Amino acid sequence: MDYMIMLAQLLLSLSFLVAVHELGHLIAAKYFGMRVEQFSIGFPPKIWSFKKGETEYAISAIPLGGYVKISGMIDESLDTETMKLPPQPWEFRSKPAWQRLIVMLGGITVNVVVGVLIFIGLTFAFGDTYWLKDEINKHGGLMVGPVGESIGLKTGDKIVKINGKDFQYFQDIIKPETLLGSNAYYTVERDGKLIDINIPPDFIQKFNRKENAINFVFYRFPSLVGRVQKESVADKVGLQPNDLVVEINGQEIKYHDQVSPTLKAFTGDTLTFAVIRDGKRIDFKEYFKGQTALGFYAGESKDYLKDAEVSIKYGFIESIPLGTKKAFTTLRTQIIAFGKVISGVLSPQESLSGPLGIAQAFGAEWDWERFWQLTGVLSLVLAFMNLLPIPALDGGHVMFLSYEIISRRKPSDKFLETAQKVGMVFLLALMVFIFANDIIKAFS
Repeated sequence: MDYMIMLAQLLLSLSFLVAVHELGHLIAAKYFGMRVEQFSIGFPPKIWSFKKGETEYAISAIPLGGYVKISGMIDESLDTETMKLPPQPWEFRSKPAWQRLIVMLGGITVNVVVGVLIFIGLTFAFGDTYWLKDEINKHGGLMVGPVGESIGLKTGDKIVKINGKDFQYFQDIIKPETLLGSNAYYTVERDGKLIDINIPPDFIQKFNRKENAINFVFYRFPSLVGRVQKESVADKVGLQPNDLVVEINGQEIKYHDQVSPTLKAFTGDTLTFAVIRDGKRIDFKEYFKGQTALGFYAGESKDYLKDAEVSIKYGFIESIPLGTKKAFTTLRTQIIAFGKVISGVLSPQESLSGPLGIAQAFGAEWDWERFWQLTGVLSLVLAFMNLLPIPALDGGHVMFLSYEIISRRKPSDKFLETAQKVGMVFLLALMVFIFANDIIKAFS
């Protein structure tokens, strides 16, 4: 069932984005008087269609794309027979180069606009929620997982600066623009001293896996009992939800991250520990030989760090510049990350995700905020990737049309046909690599 929800979100998001992308081409083509033969969401075989005017609108079986068939254009259909006939006034090839360029940029433009609108809508609907860095530092600093330890961070560290500059919110620590920065580093307060911790250039690719992002850093919190595991030590002695663990084997426990190391270090037979329940201390003594855990999940304290959380709501007018800035910051981050993949700083295997990886990002629960957040990001990524100067992508057509406008010489139909074939082979090979990479990562 979890995979069905992931798949449903992926297909809905991609179908929406493909539809608006191809709609951008269709609107521009029709505006300049070009004949649009077919508008399809998905690739053949065709499932359902209807015809309105000169255009057939179709939904096809393979949902990972779509296309608009414009008369007189060398595209993925490779309809070379039509190109042998004399040009007609309504055909793509008969129109001025600047009009053809606008048509090819139509899909990219719409994807950018849609991405910006989604971010504006999210900003207006949900606002922003931040955690104040100074408040978190007052309450014991950071709980550091294995990923954070791999770069030299330690539990209890207080990050006070990023790249030598003060910052306000905890989320700034893990922003992609922080992790992708050149020569990036944290300044950490540890045992009263300031230490610089360098962020490796390829560090962000560790966050492609959700569990690694969780195991980086988090704020410290008290060891409040949540759900108790059956037949565990906690179950046996009768620990209850909202019990606060304050002592284990004579050692004071202030934070939940102290529980596991303290228990693992215990070598005796009988363990003593204490909790606060309804304002009263309760002491326990239990046989613990061969055990490494009490057997409870951490509970959530609604009052802890309540002064650290800042929720901001925006009016619609305020949301426009804020949402637009978020969208273009996201786009800039994707471009920087792509540049690092091309330059070899980031591994393509770790950094690139296909349908399986994207589906996992949507998650097993249907969360509309997360759905539209990812759809907004994907819309901007789709715009950028389509602008790459690769034949068979919009960017390939833009490249050849730009050459035509500048040189005033049109590439031959034979050259364009060959370039289209080469581009399609390259894209198919890239899709095979991405699919295989997704499968390897899913089972590794």
